[in-house]
Amino acid sequence: MAGVREADGGGHARYTYRLRVSATARTALEAEWGRCRWVWNECVARSKKAHAEGEPCGPARLDRMLTQARAVTPWLAAGASVPQQQIIRDFAASGAKALEDLKDRLTRRAGMPRHKKKHEADPTLNYTRHGFRLKDGRLHLAGGIVLTVVWSRPLPAEPSSVRVYRDHVGHWYASFVVPALLEPLPSTGAVIGIDWGVKETATTTSDAHDLPHAQHGQRSQAELGRYDRMMARRRPKKGQAASKGYREAKRWRAKAYAKIARQRQDTARKWAKKVVRDHDVIAVEDFRPKFLARTSMARKAADAAIGATKQALIEMGRKHARDVRLVHPAHTTMDCGSCGARTKHALPLSERTYTCTACGAVCPRDKNSARVMLVRAGLDPAGVEGARPPGALLQEAA
Repeated sequence: MAGVREADGGGHARYTYRLRVSATARTALEAEWGRCRWVWNECVARSKKAHAEGEPCGPARLDRMLTQARAVTPWLAAGASVPQQQIIRDFAASGAKALEDLKDRLTRRAGMPRHKKKHEADPTLNYTRHGFRLKDGRLHLAGGIVLTVVWSRPLPAEPSSVRVYRDHVGHWYASFVVPALLEPLPSTGAVIGIDWGVKETATTTSDAHDLPHAQHGQRSQAELGRYDRMMARRRPKKGQAASKGYREAKRWRAKAYAKIARQRQDTARKWAKKVVRDHDVIAVEDFRPKFLARTSMARKAADAAIGATKQALIEMGRKHARDVRLVHPAHTTMDCGSCGARTKHALPLSERTYTCTACGAVCPRDKNSARVMLVRAGLDPAGVEGARPPGALLQEAA
């Protein structure tokens, strides 16, 4: 995961690097997180009280609360003020998002942020430009905390903020926010349509760019099953503390899942880079794989990591200034990619060949859906491998 570039929105990107944390630095980071966690929980309590009284509780009021608390609490004042102020900003942002979700009814459990429990929430500290600096390749945080960064590749620009966090495996990372730099690629004049699936993660109009199901999770089932059995044998009884063996098995299981996630991420990015490098315009099915979790294909769909692959393709297209067009997925398996006719009934999943009753076209079902993506995106599916975007010839003539 070190050196990973992720889009952060607003023209910014995140570069994440592994940290080598000494025992002294680990103690200091956990102490800072304890203070920030207290600030977050205090914000939750103040917000609930203000909501019950019908009064607003915005960031300004919470800032005054923090100032007063630091003045009378030496333990809180001993920590840096930057991460404590940022935890208030994060609380305000999460509260605004919760209200927006509740308004749009995007989730059944929308509500205000909850308390962060000591043994459940992993440490996450955010520092703005005034709270950190890079010197001699090391990360210096406010409060005298010095961390060694594993520089797998250099930062492309001066970072504006950094997030220091610990994952569920126990590894520490630093995620730097830098301005996103465009790296345009040479024009190829080619277009491609992409349809997501379970048998193959991505089926495209180009046979050379199809993405087969990597099955990273399936290959690790034996190892994961062994760790699950170890945890089941060592599981503590209710009210008892977990044994050392149980904690070790839990950590091994978490490391195995983290490895699978990295493998899926690596496969998705390499495939996305290949697609973006070879095509100017990409028509992608705007597929939401969440509903597959309620079907018999849930395990295989999760192993395919369709959502992560689609996001990697969008981010890669944005980075290299390619035209990525999201296509609505409704009726894509019922329309003909040649004449546009629609079948009267939805095709069952067992039927893998699409036959058009209007024009007589016969082709694999997923390939036909990929061609439908091109049609709906306003592109020409004829001669896809060498097709040019509409208007490309007129632009060259001009």
